[in-house]
Amino acid sequence: MNFPAELKYTQDHEWIRLEADGTAVVGITDFAQHELGDIVFVDVSSVGQSLAQGDVFGSVEAVKTVSDLFLPLEGEILELNSAVEKKPELLNSDPYGDGWIIKIKPANTDFDSLLSVDAYQELVGA
Repeated sequence: MNFPAELKYTQDHEWIRLEADGTAVVGITDFAQHELGDIVFVDVSSVGQSLAQGDVFGSVEAVKTVSDLFLPLEGEILELNSAVEKKPELLNSDPYGDGWIIKIKPANTDFDSLLSVDAYQELVGA
Protein backbone atom coordinates (compact mmCIF):
# COMPACT_ATOMS: atom_id res chain seq x y z
CA MET A 1 0.00 0.00 0.00
CA ASN A 2 1.16 3.51 -0.81
CA PHE A 3 1.51 6.25 1.87
CA PRO A 4 3.14 9.40 0.41
CA ALA A 5 5.17 11.15 3.12
CA GLU A 6 4.49 14.67 1.78
CA LEU A 7 0.73 14.42 2.48
CA LYS A 8 -1.27 14.87 5.67
CA TYR A 9 -4.01 12.41 6.58
CA THR A 10 -7.26 12.22 8.55
CA GLN A 11 -8.63 9.48 10.76
CA ASP A 12 -11.45 9.19 8.19
CA HIS A 13 -8.94 8.21 5.45
CA GLU A 14 -8.74 11.42 3.44
CA TRP A 15 -5.45 12.99 2.41
CA ILE A 16 -4.63 16.66 1.79
CA ARG A 17 -1.79 18.40 -0.01
CA LEU A 18 -1.13 22.14 0.19
CA GLU A 19 -0.29 23.66 -3.20
CA ALA A 20 2.12 26.55 -3.79
CA ASP A 21 -0.79 28.90 -4.62
CA GLY A 22 -2.39 28.33 -1.19
CA THR A 23 -5.12 25.98 -2.39
CA ALA A 24 -5.24 22.39 -1.21
CA VAL A 25 -6.05 19.14 -2.98
CA VAL A 26 -8.08 16.44 -1.18
CA GLY A 27 -8.66 12.78 -1.95
CA ILE A 28 -9.06 9.39 -0.31
CA THR A 29 -6.15 7.22 0.70
CA ASP A 30 -4.94 4.04 -0.94
CA PHE A 31 -6.09 2.23 2.22
CA ALA A 32 -9.61 3.69 1.86
CA GLN A 33 -9.99 2.78 -1.80
CA HIS A 34 -8.74 -0.73 -1.05
CA GLU A 35 -11.27 -1.16 1.78
CA LEU A 36 -14.13 0.23 -0.33
CA GLY A 37 -13.47 -1.92 -3.37
CA ASP A 38 -14.50 -0.90 -6.88
CA ILE A 39 -15.69 2.72 -6.77
CA VAL A 40 -18.54 3.37 -9.19
CA PHE A 41 -19.75 6.89 -8.34
CA VAL A 42 -18.50 10.12 -6.75
CA ASP A 43 -21.05 12.63 -5.42
CA VAL A 44 -19.87 16.11 -4.43
CA SER A 45 -22.57 18.77 -4.36
CA SER A 46 -20.72 21.18 -2.07
CA VAL A 47 -18.69 23.14 -4.68
CA GLY A 48 -18.84 26.83 -3.80
CA GLN A 49 -19.70 26.16 -0.16
CA SER A 50 -17.57 26.91 2.89
CA LEU A 51 -17.49 24.02 5.32
CA ALA A 52 -15.94 23.35 8.72
CA GLN A 53 -13.20 20.83 9.35
CA GLY A 54 -14.81 17.40 9.60
CA ASP A 55 -17.97 18.35 7.69
CA VAL A 56 -19.22 15.94 5.01
CA PHE A 57 -18.43 17.36 1.57
CA GLY A 58 -19.64 14.42 -0.52
CA SER A 59 -19.64 10.67 -0.82
CA VAL A 60 -18.22 7.82 -2.83
CA GLU A 61 -20.22 4.80 -3.84
CA ALA A 62 -18.55 1.45 -4.24
CA VAL A 63 -20.06 -1.86 -5.29
CA LYS A 64 -20.25 -2.87 -1.61
CA THR A 65 -21.10 0.39 0.18
CA VAL A 66 -21.45 4.18 0.23
CA SER A 67 -18.99 6.21 2.29
CA ASP A 68 -19.13 9.87 3.31
CA LEU A 69 -16.18 12.17 2.57
CA PHE A 70 -15.03 14.48 5.36
CA LEU A 71 -13.22 17.79 4.87
CA PRO A 72 -9.70 17.69 6.41
CA LEU A 73 -9.53 21.48 7.01
CA GLU A 74 -12.07 24.29 7.18
CA GLY A 75 -12.40 25.99 3.81
CA GLU A 76 -14.28 26.70 0.62
CA ILE A 77 -14.79 23.94 -1.91
CA LEU A 78 -13.40 25.39 -5.15
CA GLU A 79 -13.54 22.54 -7.62
CA LEU A 80 -14.56 18.95 -8.15
CA ASN A 81 -12.19 16.87 -10.27
CA SER A 82 -14.25 16.36 -13.44
CA ALA A 83 -12.12 13.32 -14.32
CA VAL A 84 -13.41 11.37 -11.29
CA GLU A 85 -16.97 12.34 -12.15
CA LYS A 86 -16.53 10.69 -15.54
CA LYS A 87 -14.22 7.87 -14.37
CA PRO A 88 -14.73 7.20 -10.63
CA GLU A 89 -12.43 4.18 -10.93
CA LEU A 90 -9.53 6.69 -10.89
CA LEU A 91 -9.97 6.67 -7.12
CA ASN A 92 -8.95 3.00 -7.20
CA SER A 93 -6.21 3.17 -9.80
CA ASP A 94 -4.53 6.49 -8.88
CA PRO A 95 -5.81 7.81 -5.51
CA TYR A 96 -2.91 10.26 -5.02
CA GLY A 97 -2.64 11.44 -8.62
CA ASP A 98 -5.43 11.72 -11.20
CA GLY A 99 -7.90 10.39 -8.61
CA TRP A 100 -7.93 13.51 -6.43
CA ILE A 101 -11.48 14.59 -5.55
CA ILE A 102 -11.65 18.31 -4.70
CA LYS A 103 -9.63 21.48 -4.44
CA ILE A 104 -10.28 23.79 -1.52
CA LYS A 105 -9.26 27.22 -0.32
CA PRO A 106 -8.35 26.49 3.31
CA ALA A 107 -9.55 29.02 5.88
CA ASN A 108 -6.40 28.14 7.81
CA THR A 109 -3.39 25.93 7.36
CA ASP A 110 -3.64 24.11 10.67
CA PHE A 111 -1.87 21.03 9.40
CA ASP A 112 -0.81 20.20 12.98
CA SER A 113 -4.32 18.86 13.63
CA LEU A 114 -3.84 16.26 10.86
CA LEU A 115 -1.98 12.97 10.91
CA SER A 116 1.57 12.55 9.65
CA VAL A 117 2.31 9.59 7.39
CA ASP A 118 3.72 7.67 10.38
CA ALA A 119 0.64 8.34 12.53
CA TYR A 120 -1.67 7.35 9.67
CA GLN A 121 0.23 4.12 9.04
CA GLU A 122 -0.06 3.32 12.75
CA LEU A 123 -3.82 4.04 12.59
CA VAL A 124 -4.38 1.56 9.75
CA GLY A 125 -1.90 -0.99 11.04
CA ALA A 126 0.52 -0.72 8.14
